Amino acid sequence: MAVSPPPAQSLPLTALRAFEAAARLGGFSAAAQELGVTPGAVSAQIKSLEDALQAPLFVRRPKQVTLTALGARVLPEFSAAFDQLNAASRHLREEAQPSTVHIATLPAIAQFWLSPRLPALRAAMPEMAVSVTATEEPPNLKRTPYDLCLFFGGQGEVIDQDVIFPVCAPSLAAQLRTPADLQNVPCLSDAVWAQDWELWLQAACPGETLHLRGPEYSLYSLAVEEAVNGAGVLIGHQALVAPLLDSGRLIAPFAERAGLPRELRLWSLRPSGPRSPAARVARWLAESR
Repeated sequence: MAVSPPPAQSLPLTALRAFEAAARLGGFSAAAQELGVTPGAVSAQIKSLEDALQAPLFVRRPKQVTLTALGARVLPEFSAAFDQLNAASRHLREEAQPSTVHIATLPAIAQFWLSPRLPALRAAMPEMAVSVTATEEPPNLKRTPYDLCLFFGGQGEVIDQDVIFPVCAPSLAAQLRTPADLQNVPCLSDAVWAQDWELWLQAACPGETLHLRGPEYSLYSLAVEEAVNGAGVLIGHQALVAPLLDSGRLIAPFAERAGLPRELRLWSLRPSGPRSPAARVARWLAESR
């Protein structure tokens, strides 16, 4: 009776993915963030791959890893292979869910710019299912399931300019005659755009030194809510706070504006036909500005 040889052991796909991500991004922590696991899990996967190969792929130093010559040689092939695999996965999703569009955007943009437009979008395209994921950084569209990105800066179509200026509740505005009066009230800020006050002061009060104080918030939405509640003055981003200004819940006490060297932009990974779901949603959002 013929004896079949045991099948060759394939290298585990999860470990190969961990290697490629860590090698491309330059570290285990960055790879863990992209893959949605812990740095320890990435390290363990790569160690298992190295054990299977009986060859090191990384040189490990305190707080740093670098590719070995072997790792550097094979990285381009694995990056191309995983790009192709993810492209095939996206195509499969599109075929299975042809009327679904996934949008990734900044939390503040999701709440103040995108969310108010979603009811009208649903009314205009009732057959479309639009999902929104809030994230602090633009995702790598080659490796994530999103169809559209909406962020300040980057590439793609310009949706709006990023113009900043102080905003506050009407009850606080009477205390603000000149920018120097900001030293007498709480000046709110958020952790993501921590430089907003400095950027506006450079444009509005060149050469002056103002000593501002006030609490910092981890989310811009919290800072905006506190400004509406009268807790202090916040730097508003025009594209985000325009509805609050129109309704009178916030006002701009000073005329000075500062335009930042970036815009609110919308982009996709790849060109698509004008009737594709992502293209239709992108066109509608661009026209809604």
